[in-house]
Amino acid sequence: MKVLRAGLIGDHISQTRLPAALGIMCKESGMTLEFDLIDTADQTDFDFVKTVDGLRAKGWSGVTVTHPFKTNAANYAGSAMPVELRNLGAANTLVFESPLKGANTDYSGFLSAWKTHMGTRAPGVVAMAGAGGVARAIGPALAKLGATEIRIWDMSEQSAKELVELIGPSAKIVSAEQAHIAIAGADGLVNATPLGMSYHPGTAFPRELIGSQSWAFDAVYTPTDTEFLMDCSQAGLTALTGFELFRHMAMLSFQAYTGITANPDTIMPKLATLRPVSG
Repeated sequence: MKVLRAGLIGDHISQTRLPAALGIMCKESGMTLEFDLIDTADQTDFDFVKTVDGLRAKGWSGVTVTHPFKTNAANYAGSAMPVELRNLGAANTLVFESPLKGANTDYSGFLSAWKTHMGTRAPGVVAMAGAGGVARAIGPALAKLGATEIRIWDMSEQSAKELVELIGPSAKIVSAEQAHIAIAGADGLVNATPLGMSYHPGTAFPRELIGSQSWAFDAVYTPTDTEFLMDCSQAGLTALTGFELFRHMAMLSFQAYTGITANPDTIMPKLATLRPVSG
């Protein structure tokens, strides 16, 4: 029986559903999964390149990468990233074939999730909090979907500047002080920060500013019902959860690792059972 040997590198990843998702798809395809978590939250001297080199030497199939190492993964992959994804500056999947392959299934996963749940709906004007690794996937994906303007703010002005340059003419920087104006005049709201995660509670969007928009997306999926999305749902916005992105990302990651395209009609309902329980 073929074995998929992979893992996940990132901070605070103990609650990830990725190994369970890959396990479901491996079972469906007659494969065995061996998966390790490499939680770097308390590793002050963590060396990304040395670690990945070590995993390749051990014969792993590949590794998935999450916050805060998606830029490191893109740098590691270099020209191994598909041409159309190299300018993202972020990767979340490294496949240890010969030659090495890199992918960003956050980007392709968001496009897939949007089209599944929003159809041909255009994003319109978007207010996005955060300019880190996941924003480097979501921002360009929104631009590809036809967003007319993407207003971005981040604690790091340099990160916001780089993301705006990456996205192009439809993107612009707003200061944290002016974020309330960007939010009030937007069609859609996007949280691309860690705010809302179980270890980092809170929201980047004041409740009193939510209601005039039509849709919202939160990249956080543990918990799925974040304070931000609950505020949005109560205000009548259509909410696209981070868990929906996760399901599409997981399917595409499995495809990147194995070359097998899972049947969404079969797999999506099974992945739905992995939704984190609220409370």
